Amino acid sequence: PAAPPPSPQKHTAASFPPTTAPLLVLVRSALPEAPGRGSASAPAAMALAFDEYGRPFIILREQEKKSRLQGLDAQKANIAAGKSVARILRTSLGPKGMDKMLQSPDGDVTITNDGATILELMDVDNQIAKLMVELSRSQDYDIGDGTTGVVVLAGSLLEQAEKLLERGIHPIRIAEGYEMASRIAVDHLESISTKYEFSATDIEPLVQTCMTTLSSKM
Repeated sequence: PAAPPPSPQKHTAASFPPTTAPLLVLVRSALPEAPGRGSASAPAAMALAFDEYGRPFIILREQEKKSRLQGLDAQKANIAAGKSVARILRTSLGPKGMDKMLQSPDGDVTITNDGATILELMDVDNQIAKLMVELSRSQDYDIGDGTTGVVVLAGSLLEQAEKLLERGIHPIRIAEGYEMASRIAVDHLESISTKYEFSATDIEPLVQTCMTTLSSKM
């Protein structure tokens, strides 16, 4: 005669290893329950898993609590990052601009009012702030001067763009308006510009021009 089938084995908390049973009870009691629903349908804030040795561990699900900025809120956050960089350099602009004291993680102290140097020594993590640093770096590479002014000007343009965004104007329209304004500004600067004639025997106009450009570096 055939042997009777084995009866299913019942596992209790006492049948698990002594290091596992208390943790299982703790995890089960820590799972939150949605109000008005049973524990089976409640979204768990953590998950239970086991490693290759059978030891349980908890995986927290914190990703659901994170939110991503979209639309106008994301644009305002990016504008705020650019304005913060421009605000740092605004006080060092001009002949009476103040110097900045920067200390590196190694303890080296640098005192300067040059915008490119300040931004180079700053530890910037935000992507929009990094674009401001690249703007100053390209200005220094192409022109050799105006690294502080270009960042301050960009910060002011971002500040005005934020007001236009709040009025419902599309960013592309704002960029097109800035391009038209830049062409008008260049034409106006060319109309009010003054030419200084100098020669090998008369260098006084050249000296006066150099004194105004070097006043912020002395």
